[in-house]
Amino acid sequence: MSSSDARSSNAPAYLGLGSVLAVALCTLWLALVGHLDLYINPRYSVFTIVLAAVGVPASIAGLVVIARGHGHTHGDGTDEHDADAHGHDADAEQPRPGRGRAVRIALGGAAAIVTIGVTVSMLVLPPTTLSARTAQQRSVDSATLSNATGSEAAVSLLGSEGVDTSEYGVKDWAALIRQTTDTTALVGKQVRLSGFVVPGEDGSFTLTRFVISCCAVDAQPVGLGVVTGDADGSVPDEGQWVTVTGALAANPDQSADARIVIKASKVTEIAQPKDPYEY
Repeated sequence: MSSSDARSSNAPAYLGLGSVLAVALCTLWLALVGHLDLYINPRYSVFTIVLAAVGVPASIAGLVVIARGHGHTHGDGTDEHDADAHGHDADAEQPRPGRGRAVRIALGGAAAIVTIGVTVSMLVLPPTTLSARTAQQRSVDSATLSNATGSEAAVSLLGSEGVDTSEYGVKDWAALIRQTTDTTALVGKQVRLSGFVVPGEDGSFTLTRFVISCCAVDAQPVGLGVVTGDADGSVPDEGQWVTVTGALAANPDQSADARIVIKASKVTEIAQPKDPYEY
């Protein structure tokens, strides 16, 4: 086998190990600059960093082994011996380079370009969070909310006296409202929550956060309806981060699925927090 044929046959191995190396380096870079939590749940950060740290030297070692293997091809003496043993020219059995090889090279080159492009973009472009448009596409506050949030502990505290709800986030309140049969116990509860705006109708909007169970791919939007009755009545722009202060109240729109909304007394625009997700 010629050197060029060996390189062609090992192209998938080069591409695979190169992709592993690129992903591992990007992961370590994101961890170094503090952006890894924008892609995965923080409880998996240590495992992911350790795995990436192992992947870098392992993939480099694999690339070195494959590169050194290029020199271990059969020489002319071996081919002549095979020709004498079988009574014919061994080179005649070797397939000629053709369209299949060209296609493999083209596909391998395209994949390499995509891998390099993704790597460079992750290192150069600033990371972005999931948007309000994504929340609308994924159906805010869907029926699988309780499965994604793991809110059983919070629900069990609903009827207890003296429960501190000051640390409850959008996820916790949304889960309580969805899973509670008698929501009258929630009416009047004072809340102060932050999230981004998904616009509604008639001066209302949904205060929304993304909940990440594992990584950004499985992120689920959860939200609470907000009516601006006692506020200034204006709805912030789509995607704008706000802090809403008010009390839980029965939804004035009886036809809506959400039985409880926040009756806002104050809506304050804020900058996106450093960690925009809930877990």
